[in-house]
Amino acid sequence: MQRSRYFAPLAVTTALLTIGLIVFGAVVRVTDSGLGCGNHWPSCNGTFFPPLDNVTAWIEWLHRLFAVLIGLFGLVTLALAIRAYRKHNRRVLTATIIAAILFLTQSALGAVVVVLELPPTFVTLHLGTAMLLLAALLTAALFAVVKPTSAARDARFTMLVYVTTALALVIILTGALVRGSGATLACTDWPLCNGQVLPFEQGQLQTIHMMHRFAVAGLGLALALVVWKAFASRKEGSARLLAVGALVAYLAQAGIGALYVLSSASPLWGAAHVGFAAATWALLVSLSVIESMSSLESETVTEWQSTPLPG
Repeated sequence: MQRSRYFAPLAVTTALLTIGLIVFGAVVRVTDSGLGCGNHWPSCNGTFFPPLDNVTAWIEWLHRLFAVLIGLFGLVTLALAIRAYRKHNRRVLTATIIAAILFLTQSALGAVVVVLELPPTFVTLHLGTAMLLLAALLTAALFAVVKPTSAARDARFTMLVYVTTALALVIILTGALVRGSGATLACTDWPLCNGQVLPFEQGQLQTIHMMHRFAVAGLGLALALVVWKAFASRKEGSARLLAVGALVAYLAQAGIGALYVLSSASPLWGAAHVGFAAATWALLVSLSVIESMSSLESETVTEWQSTPLPG
């Protein structure tokens, strides 16, 4: 079977760069640099290079330059996928093509966000598309290198992983909504919201903020269950390692989220919060892909064994 030894490392590198871009995007938001280049795109306030004394413009401009770098890496990754996997293991090619489409979509959304002057809905879509791009790149890399096992699978564990992964994405999007709606500091203490567990009477922003915290707590419970089930029903070290890694990244994310509030929205903690959220998502996506591949392999073996021999 034809394969490229360079494809998986390049796809993983592009995925790691995408995490870097997501964190950089968080820096843009928490430093209020989203309109550092005005509402101009692709130029920056009508020029190619921003003024040297305009810090917010440079932050936004460097974010765009980072995106161009990922685009170049993505083009090489796509070329390798077409060359090595167009005839064999087309799942790799399909995932890479999806990643390319998502990158173009993300770039277009980035332009819309700037031109329309940071509407919360499009800011959230922009972040969500970046997360899906990260997932597609990781999926392509795993399809290229992972050899699924055919051992019997616990379908309940696989479904739990899928649900937890989806919940992680929802929480990332609601976090973007918290920021976009101006609810970041609607609750100035932690874990309570201005001294209350249910701050619904305080106003809409407090409700949005606290609902995000409740969702984060729910993700923590789901992840703890994933880790427990991984050790109870999976002998492979990869499943256990990814589950534990996701839980550790989640705990760091939740702790940093508390520091972000208690520090009155310090840019450092804000960017780190998004970075660990992306890491949690990446680890859960990887676990989901491996579980999906192994489940399909197990079903194939079962069907083959149950097929009666001729004669």
